Amino acid sequence: MHLTAKILRNFYSGMDVQTKTVPFSEIRAYGNHPFLESCLASVIPYFEMTQPFPENLALLKITEAITILRAIDPEIDAVLAHFDDPYKVELVSFMEKNYMFNMPMEKFGYLTGRSLTTFKRDFQKAFNSTPQRWLTQKRLELAHYQITELKSKPVDVCYETGFENLSHFSYAFKKRFGYAPTDLISGKAPISRTS
Repeated sequence: MHLTAKILRNFYSGMDVQTKTVPFSEIRAYGNHPFLESCLASVIPYFEMTQPFPENLALLKITEAITILRAIDPEIDAVLAHFDDPYKVELVSFMEKNYMFNMPMEKFGYLTGRSLTTFKRDFQKAFNSTPQRWLTQKRLELAHYQITELKSKPVDVCYETGFENLSHFSYAFKKRFGYAPTDLISGKAPISRTS
């Protein structure tokens, strides 16, 4: 069965289904669920016939399969009713992999297939934060880890984590953690404090 965007849009039209941009597995397995087995078994005789499979009957079977999936997997609507444009990159996984790169917001938007306005709107929806605030937080957490665990020098960490200059990095680091990055090396700061 092929669940096209057109079929899914028609199925979900008129329904008040809440979807949000969340990372989800590309493959879902349902094992030997009796509802699904029955639905799929009922289709087999039609493929053994010499006549073409009637389109309206195929649509009924697809609708039945979607209804069954919704009954056995309460989170499936997030996948099936998610109609973002296909050229858009999945925002959460992209940002988690690329937050340390120092790029303007327009570039992040472009690389995810969005205008700057759409990028900021989708970002707020996905992370419940502004892009700049989230990026600074993630970069500071990475910087803290690199200094404490990898024993990297603050001057190197500054640029590796996406900050433009050392003074801004030091200011943001001290504001976030309560001590300067150099205090971690000199032993003046508690190493375990990361939140």
